[in-house]
Amino acid sequence: MKRASVNGITIAYDDVGSGTDALLFVHGHPFNRSMWRPQIEALRGSTWRVIAPDLRGYGESSVVPGKTTLDVFATDLAALLDHLNQDQVVLVGLSMGGQIVMEFCRQYSTRVRGVVLAATSPVAEAEDGKRARNAMADRLLREGMDGYAAEVLAKMVAPSCMAEQPSVAAHVLAMMRGTDPHGAAAALRGRAERPAYEPTLAELSVPALICVGDEDVFTTRADAELMQRLLRRSELLWLNGVGHMPNLERRAEFNVALAHFLAGVPAMSLHTIPNGENDGS
Repeated sequence: MKRASVNGITIAYDDVGSGTDALLFVHGHPFNRSMWRPQIEALRGSTWRVIAPDLRGYGESSVVPGKTTLDVFATDLAALLDHLNQDQVVLVGLSMGGQIVMEFCRQYSTRVRGVVLAATSPVAEAEDGKRARNAMADRLLREGMDGYAAEVLAKMVAPSCMAEQPSVAAHVLAMMRGTDPHGAAAALRGRAERPAYEPTLAELSVPALICVGDEDVFTTRADAELMQRLLRRSELLWLNGVGHMPNLERRAEFNVALAHFLAGVPAMSLHTIPNGENDGS
């Protein structure tokens, strides 16, 4: 584990490999970078440099109370890449992490070589969703993470996975319980304000892989097919019997699809931008 001081906070991250091709993993809520361990191990020894940070408010990174919007998360990631002297990357994001990847694409499109979007949606938050996220933020600050984590576990992991792979369910539960409620609440309030990312995806011309499970209660088949239509160079991996954590619930299949996808990403562009430059709108 390494640490970087960027944007007034400390980000904890894993950095494995030394290739010129970089892969950035972005975890979801309320998790941390450990959710990507199966993928990091699968890529160890490959030609890819693998970077997996804890987002602000999560894991071993700084906790900033209040409200953290998706653009702040994306700016943190860009600053971390600058710190690591890494310009262009392939980004992999799950759930909230997928929306942060979309925001990164909106702001820093020329830095993106490809995207993997798992268990996520580009649709803006609806009014009832805004109310629900802010109410949950209040609850987490009032009660902590334990009750919420116990209630939502069955929505994060498919029932068959909970029965057949109890270690996966235990890992997911431990990540949720270990998250600081102030960081989780700040992200919930920020995510309630997320914009629509359909225009961003429609303008994106890089290869894309979409991965969604058929038992995901948060991401629908319609969400997956919408992203596939918008991303003109995309493939859809639809996993049966899988919930909201496809990279953990079906790690072998996910890893094979990821490796196949990475093999098809074109060589890095000769175009580079100065560190810290925001090329988006």
